Amino acid sequence: MYQKAKNSWIKHIDFVILDILCLQVSFFLAYLVRHRNLNLYSNSVYGNLAIVLILIDVCMMFFLNTCKNVLKRGLLIELVATMRQVSLVILFAVLYLFFVKDAGDFSRITLFLTAIFYAIISYGTRILWKRHVLRNLRLGKKNSIVILTDWANLPQVREDIQHHSYELFQVRGIAVIDVNEKKTLPEKLGDIPFVAEGESVMDYLCHAWVDEVFIDLQPNDPRVDRWIDQLTEMGVTVHLKLANRMELAANKQFVEKLGRYTVLTTSIRTVSTWELFLKRLMDILGGIVGCILTGILFLILAPMIYHESPGPIFFGQTRIGKNGKKFTCYKFRSMYLDAEERKAALAAENRVSDGMMFKLDFDPRIIGSRRLPDGTIKKGLGNKIRDWSIDEFPQFWNVLKGDMSLVGTRPPTEDEWVKYELHHRSRLAIKPGITGMWQVSGRSEITDFEQVVALDRSYIANWSMGLDVKILCKTVGVVLRHEGAM
Repeated sequence: MYQKAKNSWIKHIDFVILDILCLQVSFFLAYLVRHRNLNLYSNSVYGNLAIVLILIDVCMMFFLNTCKNVLKRGLLIELVATMRQVSLVILFAVLYLFFVKDAGDFSRITLFLTAIFYAIISYGTRILWKRHVLRNLRLGKKNSIVILTDWANLPQVREDIQHHSYELFQVRGIAVIDVNEKKTLPEKLGDIPFVAEGESVMDYLCHAWVDEVFIDLQPNDPRVDRWIDQLTEMGVTVHLKLANRMELAANKQFVEKLGRYTVLTTSIRTVSTWELFLKRLMDILGGIVGCILTGILFLILAPMIYHESPGPIFFGQTRIGKNGKKFTCYKFRSMYLDAEERKAALAAENRVSDGMMFKLDFDPRIIGSRRLPDGTIKKGLGNKIRDWSIDEFPQFWNVLKGDMSLVGTRPPTEDEWVKYELHHRSRLAIKPGITGMWQVSGRSEITDFEQVVALDRSYIANWSMGLDVKILCKTVGVVLRHEGAM
C-alpha cells in the first residue's frame, strides 16, 4: 500500500501545532509581563483574543501556505518567513479588535510584547524542530526508492542528485535498464551506488528491499509500459515522469510531485494519513496488550519448554517484511534447536509442492512430537503450543516495534523469498501480520501458494479498518477451534 502525499499544509501539521503553541505561550507571557496576572482568561477581551489568535494562525497556515518548503529553508529565509508570519498574525489581531470595538480595553503594550515573544520563540522552535526532523530523515526513516533509467539519461540523473531532488527518500541505488558495450558501470554516481544493469535489473527489484521505483526515462520511451506492467505486477509503487500516459495497467493513479518532477504515481492500493494513523494506533494498543500477555505466558511456558528441550525459550528467525525489508521475527520456541538444520532433509515431505512455504503432515522437529510404531502421531508440548497459536505471541513485540502489524500477510523466510516470481512480491506491499486472510481462510489446509497470493492481493486491494477488525474477530474463532493449525 502507498501513502499518498499529504496536502502541502497537512504534511507539516507538526509545524502548525508548534506554531500555535508558540503563539499562545507568547500571548500568555506578554499578558503576565504587562498585567502581573497569571489568569489570562479572567478578562473576556484577552480570553476571546487568545482563541481568535488560534483561528488566525491556522487560517494563515492553510490559505497562505506559510509552511511551504519549511524543511528546505535556510536560517535567513526562515527568519524572513517567521517575521512575515508574526506581522500578519498581529495585523489580523488588530483588525479583529477594531471590528469588535474592544481595542479601547486592550493594552497595546501586550500586543507589542506578544509580537516580540512570538518572533523569538517561533523562530527558535522552528529551527530546533527542523533539525530534529531532518536528523530523523538522515537516520533512515524514509521510504527506499530505486531510480530506473538508461545510459543516455545518466547526466540528468547526476544533476538531479546534485540538486537534492531525492532528499526525502532513501535512494537505494540506480538501475540502468540497457547495456553500454563501450562502457562499464562505475560503482557509484555521486554517493548513490549502481545496483543493476540490463537483464539483472528485474531480478534485483524482485528480491531487494525496494519501497518505490522512479522511472526516469524519456516520456515517449516505448519501454516504459513494459516496466510499469512488470513493477505493478510485483506490487511496487511506481513514479513516472508525467506525459501522455493516463491509461496504465494499475489499480490507483494520481499526480504528485517527486523532487522537481511532476509524476504519475501508480500503486496497488493508496491510503490516507488518517487511515495509516488508525491502523498504527490499533497496532500499538494491541501490541501493548499482547506483550503483557506474552510476559504472563513466558512465566508458564519457560520451565516447560526448557524441561522438554534445554535451550532458549524464544526463537528468532530472519523474515522478509514490507517491500523486502528484513527483520527478526520472534516466537516461543516450539521446535528442537536443530530444526533449521533438519529442514533440508525433510524437504521431500513438504505439502506445498513448489516449496514456496514449508508445511508437513508430521514434523519430527516439533518438541515432543513423534510417530509411534503403529504409525499414529503422538503430539507433544510443541504441538500444543502451535495448536493454540501460543508460539505467535512474541510477535506482538514485532508489532510494537513496527516490523509487523496485527493484520497483514504471512512474512516469508529468506529461502522462500529467493524463489519468488514477480507477481508473488505483491503480497509484501504491506507490513506482514500476526494474522491475515490466509490464517482465517483455511491456513494449513491451503497448500497452493498461488491461492495464498490471491488472498493476500485481495486483502491489500480491499483493505479497510473494518476488514482488519473482521479478520481479528475471525482469528479468535479460528484459534479457539484449532482450525488449520499444524
